[in-house]
Amino acid sequence: MVVQVNQPTRHYSKTMEGSQQKVEANVLLLGAESVGKSALTVRFLTRRFIGEYGDIESIYSHTDRIEGREISFNIWDSLCPQNGEVEGHISDRQLQWADGFILVYSICDRASFNVVRQQVQRIQQAKSKFPGAHPIIIVGNKRDLQHRRTVSSEEGRLLALSTDCGFFEISVAETYHEVQLVFHELLDLIRDARALKKGAAGIKGIVRSMSAVFGRKRTE
Repeated sequence: MVVQVNQPTRHYSKTMEGSQQKVEANVLLLGAESVGKSALTVRFLTRRFIGEYGDIESIYSHTDRIEGREISFNIWDSLCPQNGEVEGHISDRQLQWADGFILVYSICDRASFNVVRQQVQRIQQAKSKFPGAHPIIIVGNKRDLQHRRTVSSEEGRLLALSTDCGFFEISVAETYHEVQLVFHELLDLIRDARALKKGAAGIKGIVRSMSAVFGRKRTE
């Protein structure tokens, strides 16, 4: 299903029948123009490779079953900023909506790699405004075009290591399995981030309760 991006909404986990939960994840795809963001999305949704796309920004909804649990992916396939906007620009609306990010560059286009570097910095700088972990996976696409490579695998890995991001170098054109791994790895990172946030909230609640108890004792 394709929904135009006019009023994106945040989705949360919903309890299913029994003890299982339906897990929902909002994934924001970012990157420069013509790096393969839409091809990556459609490959994941349909297993097919389509190489040409128009300038349409959409949110795709896709339900999958992983390890016996129903997973709902909401994937925002964003457009590269136009009309003089900063290439690495990400809106506050996008940052607030997303649970995790996939940042795509082409190994044949060094400028697209620099855009990803800017976007990683933008996401990480926004942590003070939007607290909580927001997992990022960096994807170097078009690995099948080795004869046109301008960004080495090592550069991609070093950027990911230095910014605490995941990293994949793939060919969307050649294989579905690698694309699937990218989305499933991001889902695992989102789950870990949620569990960490829930644990931190529980600890804060215990501390507040203990502080209240000891505060009452001091006043008695």
